[in-house]
Amino acid sequence: MSSLLKVDNEIKTKVDAFRERITSEAEDLVANFFPKKLLELDHFLKDPIINITELKEIHSDINLTVPDPILLSNLHDGLEGQNAKKRKLEDGAEQDMVTGTKVFVMPGGMMKSNGNLVDLIEKVKPEIRTLIEKCNTVKMWVQLLIPRIEDGNNFGVSIQEETVAELRTVEGEAASYLDQISRYYITRAKLVSKIAKYPHVEDYRRTVTEIDEKEYISLKIIVSELRNQYVTLHDMILKNIEKIKRPRSSNTDALY
Repeated sequence: MSSLLKVDNEIKTKVDAFRERITSEAEDLVANFFPKKLLELDHFLKDPIINITELKEIHSDINLTVPDPILLSNLHDGLEGQNAKKRKLEDGAEQDMVTGTKVFVMPGGMMKSNGNLVDLIEKVKPEIRTLIEKCNTVKMWVQLLIPRIEDGNNFGVSIQEETVAELRTVEGEAASYLDQISRYYITRAKLVSKIAKYPHVEDYRRTVTEIDEKEYISLKIIVSELRNQYVTLHDMILKNIEKIKRPRSSNTDALY
């Protein structure tokens, strides 16, 4: 069949070397790296940094002082056109609108992130990236083992396809963890900006602490999910390794 398509010998040699490298690397990942990593993550889940019971310990101070209230004169003294902005409602009525405080610079300099969560995120992100990269390698290996399409005797091929689908799912879930971390930073930044503009509103300050606590819990769940995914992939591939590597049996193997 190879005679139907002319392939440069040098390119073919390089492609074969690539396949061999992927095969060697993927088999080592399944046999050694996955079990080591799941034990490592299981140990990490017992670390005190990720097992804080009193969530108040992860709170960070928001160094934005509440300014003294500004006493306004009667809005009907002829100055309302200059000192008060109004907005029209859908029914045509008008209502005074609070515009907040103009923020030109933070009084205490740059408003820093929650240091406790930043440290934990910096430990979790490399683990997420590692899982994505390793899953991609193993997925490529299994895909290269899929034989040409034929009628019948495709039970082993279906197992290979199920394995590829599981690896692809794990990749997608791991990528969503990175999106979740980005959304946390963006949401927190918007809330801190609200606090700077509306320093008298306590609910904004409470919401920041709530988001920090939620992110801390989410990070622990992420680490737990990473461990579980390594366990699942390692177990699934080992149980089906024969069909994954040899998806089609010969006629003599099928005889009883």
